[in-house]
Amino acid sequence: MERERLKALIRERSLKVADEPVFKLSSGKLSRYYVDLKQITFDPEGAYLVGKLMYELVSEFNPDGVGGLTLGADPIAYAVSFVSYMDGNPIKPFVVRKEPKGHGMGRQIEGLVKEGERVAVVEDVVTTAGSSLKAVRACREAGLEVIGVFTIVDREEGGKENIEAEGLALYSLFKLSELL
Repeated sequence: MERERLKALIRERSLKVADEPVFKLSSGKLSRYYVDLKQITFDPEGAYLVGKLMYELVSEFNPDGVGGLTLGADPIAYAVSFVSYMDGNPIKPFVVRKEPKGHGMGRQIEGLVKEGERVAVVEDVVTTAGSSLKAVRACREAGLEVIGVFTIVDREEGGKENIEAEGLALYSLFKLSELL
C-alpha cells in the first residue's frame, strides 16, 4: 500500500514527460523524462513514505549509517534515520559534501559515522550514477565500508552497470519503466 501511494505521488508530482528530449540532466544529456523527487522528499507524507520504504530496503544489510551526496540524498538519509529509530534499530544519517570543507576540520563527510563502519549510499534518482559514485569514493576514502547504492528511482540509463563496475549493487524502489 505504501509503495503504491509513493508511486502515485511520484507520477502526480515528480515525473515530467515530453514528446522531445528537452530536459537537461546533471550528466548534461537531454531526455524526454525528468524526475524531480525533491517534490516528494521535501513533503511530509513523501518523506515518511520514502523513509519507510528505503529503510525496509537498507535494513536487511544492517548498515551503521545511511547517506550520500548533498542535496538529493540528505532528506532520504534523515527520513531513513528517523524511521529506523522509531523501529528500535537506529541508523545514523550522514552527508557527503560535493567538496571537502575549506575550513575547520576540512571534512567531506558530516555525521556521526566512524571509520570501519558499514554504510548505505542513498540517492533520489540514478541515471549514470555519477553522484552516487562520487559519494561512494568519499566514503571509501574516509574508511567506511560501502554495502551498496540505494535509490528511489533507477532511470535505467547505465547507472546500475557503472555501480556494478565498482563492485557494488544498485537497489531501487522503482525503475523509470515502472513509472511511465
